[in-house]
Amino acid sequence: MKSIDRREFLAGALMLAGGAAATDSTTNRPDGAHERTDLTDLSAVAVLSAIRNGEIKSEDYARALLGRAQHLESLNAFRTLNSEMVLEAARNADRARASGAILGALHGLPIPVKDSVNSKLLPTSNGTGALRGFTPRDDAAVLKLLLAHGAILMGKTNLHELSCGWTSNNEVFGAVHNPYVRTHVPGGSSGGSAVAVAARMAPLAVAEDTWGSIRVPASMCGLAGLRPSLGRYPDDGIMPLTNAKFDQVGPLARSVADLALFDAVLTGEHAPLLATRLKGVRIGIDPKSLLIDLDPEVERITSEAFHELRAAGATLVEAELPPAVKVAFETTSTILAYETVPAIAAFLEAQGTGVTFDQLLEHAGEGMQSLLRAYALPPNRPTQDSYELALTQRQQIRAGIRRYFEDHGLIALAFPPILVPPPRIGEESEVDIRGRKVSMVVAMGRNTALGSCASMAGLVLPAGMTSGGLPVGLEFDALTGNDRSLLALGLSLEKVLGSTPAPELS
Repeated sequence: MKSIDRREFLAGALMLAGGAAATDSTTNRPDGAHERTDLTDLSAVAVLSAIRNGEIKSEDYARALLGRAQHLESLNAFRTLNSEMVLEAARNADRARASGAILGALHGLPIPVKDSVNSKLLPTSNGTGALRGFTPRDDAAVLKLLLAHGAILMGKTNLHELSCGWTSNNEVFGAVHNPYVRTHVPGGSSGGSAVAVAARMAPLAVAEDTWGSIRVPASMCGLAGLRPSLGRYPDDGIMPLTNAKFDQVGPLARSVADLALFDAVLTGEHAPLLATRLKGVRIGIDPKSLLIDLDPEVERITSEAFHELRAAGATLVEAELPPAVKVAFETTSTILAYETVPAIAAFLEAQGTGVTFDQLLEHAGEGMQSLLRAYALPPNRPTQDSYELALTQRQQIRAGIRRYFEDHGLIALAFPPILVPPPRIGEESEVDIRGRKVSMVVAMGRNTALGSCASMAGLVLPAGMTSGGLPVGLEFDALTGNDRSLLALGLSLEKVLGSTPAPELS
């Protein structure tokens, strides 16, 4: 991150979204901290302003979040949660404020972190049995940045084993439950982080996206999620599934302003973010590839969301993706299947885990063993020729999507990230769409592959609820490097699309 004055940075970061720090976005009232009786409903921006102004103490806020997490322990969102460690850090944050110290932009904010992100204070299991007790030598680079700006490591969140899946039905550590309907999945692989935010255990969490692992749980849990452009945030200290192709750490939150704050902290781009006016904005849609074969509920909610965007002044440009771009699903699948095993093996050795890949596989859940053997291990691993062809296709996809945006004057491309609402826990291999069996890989990966393969910035926002009370999201992808423009657009989009009501949890 470039060198900047810390006071200047803080002032800019807390002014994100035109002064959102002074507003609780869930109530639309000024000074939301005074209006709320339940601290757990506050956004990250609102609570940080309240802590800085002395309206609440970090310790009191941490106790509220920890109490919520303990009360909802059955959702299985957390792998590890050391309450006393969190409270001591919060007390230290209160002492620092009282002493007049310069405070970071995230001062006193507890943040849950996906258990694939290395942390030296808590074990990092990557959701698999062989690493159950592995404590890294150092924090991941992204965690170092968050802590340097005053954040508190709240705990490590549950995930799909080895981040290789979309349900977070973890065979080793148990399934994560969707807080809206507990019998359904929250999405994955960052399911625990999504549930922690959706269930009001925290306003902001760290996740990671290789092939939809931020975007899928954001959609299934009614959240805002950002998959940044590839390389925007540092990924050192996070187990990769590719060799610098798709893996990207990012945030989950309940508002775009909180995503923007996270982005500002990690990049140093701290200028106030002003909402983009929707009138005249050109957003691409492709009815012939990204909007076909959808579950009826997803199709209904998507159509209603598009209608609302048009009514708000946005121009939805119907334009078919070029053929070279439409192979993103197959290209992503081939590269992942070829690179995943060597990427994991290299990480295990480099981090000094004392665990080989063979040992890791031996202690993995049966489903994960079967998955890796079926797609990523000989004799089923893709051939060298097919892998090299996929690499060529990836470059063509990145060039093709850029031309597509330029030819049609687009700021973003919009589509539902997944074809179905959240499936039931236990539905791991296929789902039903209009009476037809569709593989889980297609249902979750068909639309999310493009953003991964083309290294795009991807923002998921809540779009609506099914008749059964399950969230459905809408994804907006922008060309790589346009993350701040996408977030500025997101500030306006979320006002039109609305927010997801809090889950009714007893």
